[in-house]
Amino acid sequence: MRTLYLVRHGQASFGAEDYDQLSALGAQQSVQLGRYFANQKLSFDTVLTGTLRRHTQTLAGISEGLQSELPAIRWPGLNEYNSQAIIATVHPEPLDRTPSMENYRHHFGLLRKGLLQWMLGNTQPQGMPSWQQFSDQVMNVLQHVRESPHQRVLLVSSGGPIACAIGQVLATPPEATVELNMRLRNSAVSELSFTPKRFALQTYNTLGHLDAPEFVDWVTYA
Repeated sequence: MRTLYLVRHGQASFGAEDYDQLSALGAQQSVQLGRYFANQKLSFDTVLTGTLRRHTQTLAGISEGLQSELPAIRWPGLNEYNSQAIIATVHPEPLDRTPSMENYRHHFGLLRKGLLQWMLGNTQPQGMPSWQQFSDQVMNVLQHVRESPHQRVLLVSSGGPIACAIGQVLATPPEATVELNMRLRNSAVSELSFTPKRFALQTYNTLGHLDAPEFVDWVTYA
């Protein structure tokens, strides 16, 4: 069975001035995922990744855990949407960045609302493509994978593109695609089996590499 492994990046720096870099825990999650792949004797014929730092840092951690360098094709179509621009369409006022559970919930509540309106075509976030254009970019990557000769493909990206890909495969409505996005955990693996004609979902949002008591505090979402 030919398989596409979709990996969401490790924990990034939520609440920091620059979100686009892994936290110390995010780096550990990535290395542990690589160790898990090594223990499973899993190798990849090719690797695709977005161009964001958190993508390349996650892949570097996986390579470290695998003890094997993973050269990658860098694909801008796998980059994440601009969450601040999306939130601004439904909440133009600046958000309180003080770290707190209340502010965390407020941020993601607004993001959920903004994503849905963007997907429905009711808003156009500044400096961003339309949802249809964003989706088409992701589908171009999937088409590339389908048409490739490879058996095992690793893809490292973000929650938005991965949820978009899975949503396209399952033909989910926008509301369900938003929920697929919001539930994806850091360093989680989802699997799509594929033929030259189609994809099928095999697993979603799994954390086999963190399935042990010592990793209970390593499960994160942002």
